[in-house]
Amino acid sequence: MHTSMRGFRRPAFQGAASCRRHTNTGVSSSVRTLDLQEYERRHGETKEKLNEKPLAKQSSSGLRSLSALNPCRKPYMVTSKIPSSLNSENPNMSMGCYRHLGAVAGKQSKSKIEDDIENAFERASTIDELKRAFKAMESVLDDDDKRLGLACLRMGQEFESAGMSPETVLAYAKRALRIFETDAKDSVMIAMALHLMGTVHYTLKKFDESLGYLNRANKLLEKLDKEGTQFQTKPIAFAVQLLLGDAKTALGRREEALINYTRSLALKEEVLEPDHPQLAVSCRQVAEAYVAVLNFKEALPLCLKALEIHRIHLGQNSVEVAADRRLLAVIYSGLGDHKKALEENSAAKKVLKNWGMDSELVYAELDTANVQISLGNYNDAITILRGIVQHTEKESELRAMVLLYMSKALCNLKKYADSKKCCELATNLFKRYETTNPAKVAEAYTELAMLYETMNEFATAISLYKTALGIYEKSPQDQHAEASTAGRLGWLLMLTGSVREAIPYLESAVERLKESFGPNHFGIAYIYNNLGAAYEELERPQAAAQMFAMAKEIMETALGPQHIDTIETMQNLANVHGSMGSFGIAIEFQRRVVEALENHGPTVKDELKEAKRRLLDLQRRAKQPAGMAVKNAIPHHSITGKLLTKTNVSQNASEESDASQNASEEINASEIASEEIDANQNASDELNASQKASEEINVADTKN
Repeated sequence: MHTSMRGFRRPAFQGAASCRRHTNTGVSSSVRTLDLQEYERRHGETKEKLNEKPLAKQSSSGLRSLSALNPCRKPYMVTSKIPSSLNSENPNMSMGCYRHLGAVAGKQSKSKIEDDIENAFERASTIDELKRAFKAMESVLDDDDKRLGLACLRMGQEFESAGMSPETVLAYAKRALRIFETDAKDSVMIAMALHLMGTVHYTLKKFDESLGYLNRANKLLEKLDKEGTQFQTKPIAFAVQLLLGDAKTALGRREEALINYTRSLALKEEVLEPDHPQLAVSCRQVAEAYVAVLNFKEALPLCLKALEIHRIHLGQNSVEVAADRRLLAVIYSGLGDHKKALEENSAAKKVLKNWGMDSELVYAELDTANVQISLGNYNDAITILRGIVQHTEKESELRAMVLLYMSKALCNLKKYADSKKCCELATNLFKRYETTNPAKVAEAYTELAMLYETMNEFATAISLYKTALGIYEKSPQDQHAEASTAGRLGWLLMLTGSVREAIPYLESAVERLKESFGPNHFGIAYIYNNLGAAYEELERPQAAAQMFAMAKEIMETALGPQHIDTIETMQNLANVHGSMGSFGIAIEFQRRVVEALENHGPTVKDELKEAKRRLLDLQRRAKQPAGMAVKNAIPHHSITGKLLTKTNVSQNASEESDASQNASEEINASEIASEEIDANQNASDELNASQKASEEINVADTKN
């Protein structure tokens, strides 16, 4: 097998790496700059200072400020204070929720001491005051008293917000849950305790356990919503949905997470005004989630809405507006509108410069250079990068990024020697940060590998892909990136003739992509196509047929039956059926190819001519004896001459018509015809010509 193959294509998501960079490290870090600073400030304080620190202010909506949480964007903390106006028995009741809920639990008469202790607990404004008041409550209340459960819930929430030990928070959460679960009437409080349990386990990176508690809370809240309750449950439901999304994202289940993020936004829209600032925050968060799954079309209106709200409340010169614009730049780049991306990035840079945010400004400049590369303005990109490098430390991660972008621009200018030098320098710098920033380094290795591919340095590219995979495998939340890298590695191994070695990587890519994006994502189709090509190369036509059939099913749904890649997959099916002697099925697929290409007009004139030639050949062979027909099969190189592979297709292709489905599962010939097949075809043509010439000479000799 030669080093070039034609029935498969390089994996997709060419822009995915830069999009992940923005959503994971670029845009999202600037989006939450102030929150992260607050988090670091909180966690940098000593335990003594935390004890004296005023407690986080509770909002009227029942949600705690986002800045009280960690930079992973954990959900707004639901406070255990329920507004007294929700008390149907006594709307004018002036006592706090703890006393009210205690009354609901049947504690109608209380001693003066209990009364004073509860009041002291409610008035506590520092961690120390809260601890003293809680100890006093423990001394006078029974272990299963609902008021003590509420106090435990508040202690856990306040401690979690203050960044104190997760184990301590967990102890309070467990205690609160145990008390509330003794009475099914306390469903709201049970849901809040379960949410706190989910939050703590998320912090401890026990994501599966976190999901367990959050799913229980979600079921309770759904039941309460159906049955009706005197309490406002939407703020709690919002917090649960948001954390469900975060936990699923941490497990790499991004498509599922997107459903939860969307629900959290819908809940917020129900309780807030259309232009409320907090709604802008949620719109941007959901837009980022869409960007993470490369759904830029859905992300655009959400990001525009966030920008509009922030401009109304904060003005054009707001850091939040700059963050919105940087995310918009990513979205426009993903949609292929690089000029708009450049405009948004330029506007964001002005704001960052006005605020003196030099570190963020440098990353915005990097984004601009990347957009210039996408526009083909390579020299402009190089000029920008040379300006940035002056502001970077010699062995910094930022300098490594600049070198990576520089190598990309130089590679596009075909200055391969300079590009390789930059690649080598960048690789050596990134090695220093494999343990401190593994995801970003793995992403950089993948981009470097792609550059080495372009420069035909296949061994170096394969090595970098494998190194990146080794890093990604330790990080479940990056399994979408792992899948993309595995797909690329599998493709490159096929290209270089290591077909058997390629198959496990391609199969792994399929599974990871299914878990991240669902079974019908268009990228899966491209990896199924590559798998079909690999199986056909190994003379396993039935397995190849199944892969091509699944690829076709997904492409028809995701891309449409007239898309050139869908047509390419149908050609694969026609080829494989023809090679196996199933001419009826092969002819049917070939007719579809011809019809689809006819709809593309003169731009595919040559491809249409080849498709018609193949149809005639199949019809001719169908009339021959079975053995002879297969023997006379022509080599089936790609009609379009493209390489098919983006990522991977779904698991079980839905059944179309009986004939076509059986055909697909029977065969799936690979369009993987490489330059080797081209060479064979040319050799065959030359052989036929020489034979014909020889016959003419013999005839002439006979006449003489």
